[in-house]
Amino acid sequence: MTAFAERITELPQIYDAARGADVLASALKALREVPALAASAELLAAPKSAALLEAVFSASPYLAALAGRSPHLLLECLTRDPDTHLADARAALAEDVAQAAGQKEVMTLLRQFKQRTALLTALADLGGVWPTAVTLRALSETADASVQEAVAFLFRKAREAGQVTGQEDAAGYFVIAMGKLGAMELNYSSDIDFMVFYDTEFAGLAADVEPSSFFVRLTRDLVRLLQEHTGDGYVYRTDLRLRPDPGATQIALSTDAGLTYYESFGQNWERAALIKARIAAGDVALGGEFLDQLAPFIWRKYLDFAAVADIHAMKRRVHAFKGHGAIAVEGHDIKLGRGGIRDIEFFAQTQQLIAGGRHPELRTRGTIETLEALAGGGWIEPQTADDLTRAYYFLRRIENRIQMVGDEQTHIIPADRAELDRLARLAGFDDTDAFGDALLAQFKLVEAHYGALFEKIPEAPTSAPGIVVADENDPATLASLKQLGFDNPEAAVGAIRAWQSGRYAATRSAKSRERLTEFLPLLLDAFGRTSEPDLALATFDKVIASMPAGLQLFSLLAANPSLLRLVADIMGTAPRLANIIGRRPRLLDAVLDPGFFGAVPTPAKLKELVGTALELATDYQDALDRARIVGREQGFLIGVRVMSGTISARQAGAAYGGLAETLIEALAGFVGEELESQYGRMPGGETAVVAMGKLGGREMTAASDLDLVTVYDFTGDDAHSDGERSLPGTQYYTRFTQRLIAALSAQTAEGALYEVDMRLRPSGSQGPVATKLSSFVDYQTGSAWTWEHLALTRARVVTGPVALRLAINDTIRSVLSRPRDRVAVAEEVRAMRARIADEKGTADIWDLKQVRGGLIDLEFLAQFLQLVSAAEHPEVLDQNTEMALTKLSAAGVLSPGDSEILIPAARLYHTLTQILRLCLDKPFAADKAPLALRELLARASDMPDFDTLEATLKDTLGAVHEAFDRLVA
Repeated sequence: MTAFAERITELPQIYDAARGADVLASALKALREVPALAASAELLAAPKSAALLEAVFSASPYLAALAGRSPHLLLECLTRDPDTHLADARAALAEDVAQAAGQKEVMTLLRQFKQRTALLTALADLGGVWPTAVTLRALSETADASVQEAVAFLFRKAREAGQVTGQEDAAGYFVIAMGKLGAMELNYSSDIDFMVFYDTEFAGLAADVEPSSFFVRLTRDLVRLLQEHTGDGYVYRTDLRLRPDPGATQIALSTDAGLTYYESFGQNWERAALIKARIAAGDVALGGEFLDQLAPFIWRKYLDFAAVADIHAMKRRVHAFKGHGAIAVEGHDIKLGRGGIRDIEFFAQTQQLIAGGRHPELRTRGTIETLEALAGGGWIEPQTADDLTRAYYFLRRIENRIQMVGDEQTHIIPADRAELDRLARLAGFDDTDAFGDALLAQFKLVEAHYGALFEKIPEAPTSAPGIVVADENDPATLASLKQLGFDNPEAAVGAIRAWQSGRYAATRSAKSRERLTEFLPLLLDAFGRTSEPDLALATFDKVIASMPAGLQLFSLLAANPSLLRLVADIMGTAPRLANIIGRRPRLLDAVLDPGFFGAVPTPAKLKELVGTALELATDYQDALDRARIVGREQGFLIGVRVMSGTISARQAGAAYGGLAETLIEALAGFVGEELESQYGRMPGGETAVVAMGKLGGREMTAASDLDLVTVYDFTGDDAHSDGERSLPGTQYYTRFTQRLIAALSAQTAEGALYEVDMRLRPSGSQGPVATKLSSFVDYQTGSAWTWEHLALTRARVVTGPVALRLAINDTIRSVLSRPRDRVAVAEEVRAMRARIADEKGTADIWDLKQVRGGLIDLEFLAQFLQLVSAAEHPEVLDQNTEMALTKLSAAGVLSPGDSEILIPAARLYHTLTQILRLCLDKPFAADKAPLALRELLARASDMPDFDTLEATLKDTLGAVHEAFDRLVA
């Protein structure tokens, strides 16, 4: 056995040297003050140990806080053999829980165990003491131990209460670990996915105990033991949504109900999920028998073409358009993004689903052991297995470091340069460039192998020749369409006949019909591969019917077959985008750029794109048209990136906001020049545009309007512009604002850019459209209502000279940081919310804005907490709802338990809102929505299916509503 410090082989790079040194010095000081520990404490100051600890604490606030709270744990981690340390900790936990008197004591023991293992695992990983494979297993064993001891305690208490008569631990009850825990590949801050089943025949319950109620209550207590936040933190976030039909079933199910469900209703994604299933706690023998009974469902003995079709569909839903795809670093999702961890897992699982029925050697749980089995059986090349193994461990290593920064369950590489630098250094890289190069190399390697896999998987027999459309419905044609997946081939034939007969303006010319005929077989095949072929074709029919001409679109599609899948998916998923294509098919030109599916343009690139477009303008009106063309094109491309999964909904909010800001700035410049040409310059004059609402919070969607406020200043009280047609200052900037609104919102030959809302300006719709700086300051500091200060939490200056920006920002920060009467503000917020509920309240969970527990509650809550806390904690101020909640959590204003509810809620609501606004121009009705749209909503929310998403949404709405009522009180 070798002490930890002697096994250190690598070090992170220093991120914040002063911070790292301070934390280590504080820990040493605390240890030296304890006589029994003083001598061994000096080991922490040894060169190798000190170098590791200073680097770790310099970059990880979470690990620094753990060490600061428990210096004795830090000392034990660095002075003991890590392998025996972990084993001893598990044994001690089992012994202590067996003797614990009550639930509160067990919760403390579990949380202290988690703190110990979290610190030990992180240091062992970061110091190279354990390779990544050992780290993942250690994290999984820690979770197993926590679940096992919690279950053992609950059954002991049940026996003591006379509810269980048998002496065997957890007889008839078992916990199935799923996902990464099932595969023994848990990540650092992962939640744990599990399902719970029971069999009353083996449970040994007392005669008066009702089995379902008992096991559901016991499972709730299990979740509480693991998940509830106390003064010692939490153990694990738990997720039971992988159980059968989670929206309609209890959290503990009988084995009979489980078997019936999988035999009758089980889906292919559930087959894939159950590959990793493992009994983690409870009655291991009974659980093993249950999984054995599920084996025929998971492992088919024949190559099921329906399953293969699902596999292809699953692949397309992750990365829709093969052949396009630059990969970015900043903001990339290392788990779900292109070339990420999920691709490697999916690469392995896909082949297991296809061949595991006839080849039991492929029925492995772990990703790496599966790759080894695939290579050993000749299913993949040994080099492919080696490449993906290296990439998997590299990406899992980076994923763990992302989570070690703040103990957050995130997989997103930071977009902020300072945070990216922090991560790069924690991962051992000297700078972000080297880190980015290493990530890109692995992403591209994974993507190449992943793409090649699907060239080898046999296609399901969907393509059908022989599409002949005549006056009478040809039986062979109907049969071919049926084979392609159309439920109503007669309607499809009717639509095609209308196209080919020139019934629509778009198909009136012989040339347009000729182009359409060229790609018709491929188009129908693409529609057949969507979730709802009939809907996709019907939508395309409506698009053609509304088009004044079709040659441009048809020529584009005929020349670029790769676009057909994109068009088909849009037709079947996003009627709003489909209508846009129908009106302006040239928007599809931009999709042909090979770099299209990479990162969204940077602010500098956007500025260049808009600037280049406007430089070509021949006059003011032409500039407005060109702004609309480039704005609409970039907005469309953001939307298609969201649909294809190449950017997340969260990234889309910032992308839409960045586009709007660029256009506002460019058009403000044009408006200013036009104004000067007519009325001259204003002495000392300057103006700024303040974004409010969704734009201010960087949460814009495809359909957002702009909430703007214009603030100006000039020299003197009665200054006039210096042109021949001179205007007084107030009138000058009123005219500027009116023209800016028109530049953004007026209908030109190219349509409008945005709707503009100025009602958040001082005095609302009764006040002037532009506000002088002094008036803005006076109003906000002396006259504004509470609701206006709530709105001000989202205010952000987006254009204007530096001095004016600083003055406005200083005013906003000063106003928001004033001490507040919490009770008085809470009363006003509750009254406002009640008025909104009276006017617009709804029980529809998909009215995400108005439903109780939805966006209004969440945004009001974030704004209220900022307003009443900023005097003491000015660092909580942030225009973005999710970031504000994150900062409120970091400052201790939000409890960890509330943070676990509200921050994921913000992500979920924003994701769903983003997708719905992108795809629809009417309210969402779940029972009438296209299957493809429901699947897109589930996929974007990282849910296995729509039913799980709906169940999660209902739970989240209830939890946010409860938090609102409790915190705004």
